[in-house]
Amino acid sequence: MSPSPSKGRITHPRFTHRRRTAVAVAAVAALLSLSACSSDSDDAPADAGASGEAADFGEIGVQLSWIKNSEFLGEFMADSNGYYTDAGFSAVNLVAGPSTGVAELVSDSAKVALSDAISVGTAVANEDAPVKIIGSTYQKNPFTILSLKDGGNIATPQDLVGKKIGVQDSNTSLFNALLAANGISPDEVTVVPVQYDASVLTSGEVDGYVAYLTNESIIVQADGFEVTNLPFADNGLPFVAETFTVTDQSIANDRELLKAFLVAEIRGWTDALKDTGAAVDLAVGTYGADLGLDKTTEAASADAQNTQLVVSDDTAANGLFTITDSLQEETVASLSKAGLDVTTDDLFDLSLLAEVYQENPDLLAYAG
Repeated sequence: MSPSPSKGRITHPRFTHRRRTAVAVAAVAALLSLSACSSDSDDAPADAGASGEAADFGEIGVQLSWIKNSEFLGEFMADSNGYYTDAGFSAVNLVAGPSTGVAELVSDSAKVALSDAISVGTAVANEDAPVKIIGSTYQKNPFTILSLKDGGNIATPQDLVGKKIGVQDSNTSLFNALLAANGISPDEVTVVPVQYDASVLTSGEVDGYVAYLTNESIIVQADGFEVTNLPFADNGLPFVAETFTVTDQSIANDRELLKAFLVAEIRGWTDALKDTGAAVDLAVGTYGADLGLDKTTEAASADAQNTQLVVSDDTAANGLFTITDSLQEETVASLSKAGLDVTTDDLFDLSLLAEVYQENPDLLAYAG
C-alpha cells in the first residue's frame, strides 16, 4: 500500500511501525547479542588528517524514519546539491522507512538513523542499546491531540476531561504520559482504540485523535474542516524528534566521518529553509516520485515543519540540530513520564555537533 496523502479516506500509517517500540526493542535485543561478538577494531575510513588531503569516507547508509516525503527536505537538498560529496562521501544511501532505525544501527546496516527520543530511549532503557543522539532536526515533537473546532475543540489539557479520544495502541503510553504531565486521571477520559485513520474524527466517532501536527492536522484541514490542536510539546511533554542517532562505536571510531555528515546535513537543511519550494519539488518530483505525493499538502507540511519544529530561539543562537542542556533534561523528564528510565548521558552526545560549529562557525548563520 502506498501511503499517499490523498483526500477522502484520511489515513496515516506513519506509526504502525515507528511507534511499536516493543517490536523494535525485540529486534534490537537479538542484534545486540550478535554485535557483542563483533570486533571494535574496524579500520577507520580515511580522512583529511595531518596530510591535508580531501576526506574519502566512501558510501554512507542513512536509515530514514519514514517514506521519502517532505519530512526529509534537508537530506534531499544535501544530496542534490552535492554537499555529501563535498563532505567526502562517494554516495549516500537514503533508505526509506518506516523504521525506528535502532536495529539498523546495531546491525551496522546503517551508519546514521533518523529516529526520535521515545524510540531511542526505549532501546537504551530496556535493552541497553549502545546508541546515542548526536543532534536533532526537530526541536519539538510533532504529536498533537487533533480535534474539530466545531466538535471536541480541545484547546487545553483540561478540555480532554470527559472526552472520547482516539488513541492508537502503540501510542497508549505516550497518551498516558500526556495525562500524567497535566494531572489528569485516565478514568477522566474515554480512550477509544483506533487505527491510523483520522476519519474516526471527522465522522464524529471520537472527540479527539492522537495525530501529527505536520500530517493529519494538515490533511483534515485540506478536506475542509477547521481544526484545533493540542501539541504535546507545549503541554508538558516536550522531547526531540527526527534525531540523528548513531552507535557508541561510531562515535569512538568514526568521529570525523560523523562530523562531515553533520556538516552536509546542516548545509542541506539551510538550503531547505531558504528555498522550501525547491526542496518540496525534490520530494514530490524526484525522491518521492513513486509515492503519488500531493504537492499542495507536502508544501503545507513543509511550511509547518520548518517554522514550528525545525527552528527555534535555541537554533537561532546555537545553530541547527542543537539540543540545549535544558531541552535534553526536558526530554529525559518526558521519557520518565512514559516509564523510561534514562539519563541525559545515556541518551545524548552533543560533543560532535559542538566541534562542527567550532570548526565551521559560518554554519551557525543558517538564516543569513
